[in-house]
Amino acid sequence: MTDRLPEFRLGSVLATSFTGTLSERHGDAIERIPTPGRLVDWLQVSGLDVQSCTSTQLERARALREAIHTAATAVAQHEHLPASAVEVINDFSAQGRATSVLTPDGTQRWQLNRQSSVTDALGVIAADAISILAGERDGILALCESPTCQAAFFDSSQSRSRRWCEMNTCGNRAKKARFHASRARNASA
Repeated sequence: MTDRLPEFRLGSVLATSFTGTLSERHGDAIERIPTPGRLVDWLQVSGLDVQSCTSTQLERARALREAIHTAATAVAQHEHLPASAVEVINDFSAQGRATSVLTPDGTQRWQLNRQSSVTDALGVIAADAISILAGERDGILALCESPTCQAAFFDSSQSRSRRWCEMNTCGNRAKKARFHASRARNASA
């Protein structure tokens, strides 16, 4: 038996993808960055290469993740932003030293230098969170309808009616549950 780490759930929005490093928050939680090295891996696949991470930096990253999730949940539920979450996000954004660059194809990306640390990468994530929480992007924050998941995600679909953080996971589970319930009702009828 191998102790395989859970796969990363990567979306198109950095901040909400980061909150997805802890999934099934209201069920059997799945921690996708259980070690400092795993955070380095996630940052790398997200375009934020850093060389190393300490246990303290991992704990700080998790604190940012939870602040973003708390704030995104408040926005999705049309509630006031919690001051403590706003403070954490702003502090991380202020600490980061990354450069926003324009690519030849006309898109924006973040660039870290070779000496960049996890703090710089977390500053990028915090800045991304600020842009979606402030409503600067075309889309809305929503929560996955799965009762065990409740992940925050950014819905940029034309109708703004997405129900699941990922159709391949939560959406399919819901479809299977409806199918099995329908079969059970039909069998007892």
